[in-house]
Amino acid sequence: MGGTKDNPFKAYDIRGKLGSELNEERAERIGLALCAVRKCKTAVVGHDARLSSPGLKTALIRGLRKGGCTVTDIGLCGTEEIYFATSHLGVDLGVEVTASHNPIDYNGMKFVGPGSTPISRDNGLGELEHLVMNEGEIPSSPRPGALLSMDTRVAFAAKCLSFIKPAELKPLRILCDAGNGVAGPALNAIIAQLKEAGSPLEFVQVRCEPDGTFPTGIPNPLLPECRGFTAAAVREHGCDLGLAWDGDFDRCFFFDERGEFIEGYYLVGLLAEVFLLDYPGAKIIHDPRLTWNTIDIVQTNGGLPIQSRTGHAFIKQVMREEDAVYGGEMSAHHYFRDFFSCDSGMIPWLLVAALMSKRGQPLSVLVAERQRLFPCSGEINRKVADIPSALARIEIEFAPSAIAIDRTDGLSMDMGNWRFNLRGSNTEVLLRLNVESRGDRELLEKRTHDLLQLIEPSGPA
Repeated sequence: MGGTKDNPFKAYDIRGKLGSELNEERAERIGLALCAVRKCKTAVVGHDARLSSPGLKTALIRGLRKGGCTVTDIGLCGTEEIYFATSHLGVDLGVEVTASHNPIDYNGMKFVGPGSTPISRDNGLGELEHLVMNEGEIPSSPRPGALLSMDTRVAFAAKCLSFIKPAELKPLRILCDAGNGVAGPALNAIIAQLKEAGSPLEFVQVRCEPDGTFPTGIPNPLLPECRGFTAAAVREHGCDLGLAWDGDFDRCFFFDERGEFIEGYYLVGLLAEVFLLDYPGAKIIHDPRLTWNTIDIVQTNGGLPIQSRTGHAFIKQVMREEDAVYGGEMSAHHYFRDFFSCDSGMIPWLLVAALMSKRGQPLSVLVAERQRLFPCSGEINRKVADIPSALARIEIEFAPSAIAIDRTDGLSMDMGNWRFNLRGSNTEVLLRLNVESRGDRELLEKRTHDLLQLIEPSGPA
């Protein structure tokens, strides 16, 4: 089971092919190793809708208990429900068994420590990897831990609703597409509490029953080919707003009243503005992929923009270090200081519905000017045989005329009236490209084409 070719450990979580990289034997070993590395006495665990997740979770729990850890199982849930439960229950460790948007023959795990603090290669994941992968014996406890079960969903829903004032919401018809992931049950708990509070929001739910066979494909609305169903449903049902989530619903994606997909980049700026109205001078965290719109909005509204490496573990760490009120990634991860500096796929849409209610404007109008000022390509993925060589080719081509080069994450180049970021994925064998310009869509399209021609071609990933 050892070696590097079957290693599921990534930069800040575990993602692996079922059987060779991740199986129940290894899941049990991970649980036992977590006790040895983290010295945890209490843990909360949950699992997503994948058919392999319950078995992997059971094996993980077995390992944790062998290590002497008392485990609370909250059952089928989203990753952010684990973030919530870890702090809500005051335990030492939280683990969600999930592979998020990876292919159906994959699975994985996401971890947080006490207070929902991130665990990454920088603070224990590397040690965990070494212990799990070296095939040596991992010590167990003479006294196995207990197994408890608990439902934390009602408390989770109340936490999400604490970010808005339900009584101030105006009538809106909202299309909700969970893609047969695990967003549906959590969404239902939030809807129930909204109704109790007298909210006039109306919901149209599609694909909201968790189904680990994913009959219409793995939900990942970041990919253009995964958006058509949601867009059509928004138009068919005459909705004011469309929402879609990935498999473990820590990412929320938006469609306007026309069924048009709104890039997550513009939601980062929109939510940054919302928080700066309530917290003048606050710090806002953003990732390096697309930056100009966010920086402009934050500075215009008196805030301080701070750049972080891409990835939930890195942004959470910077959020805490800087005491930032909000952080956002263009990939639709949104982080909130008052949600343990963690990402949530439920809080963003509540804030947007509240903003639409307050201003009396549709989402298309709320983002139109920002889309005009800073048009972007959206994230374009390519499978590339040699990522370092591709990055080197791009740098040689553009470095002589670059105003600034940034290596916070991958390669970012500021070319004056346009910029781009090119980086290898932390979770998949992909090269990811993002391009933006200052109000020049024609230039954006030309430079995007130029960059793609220089990247090793093999078609969209």
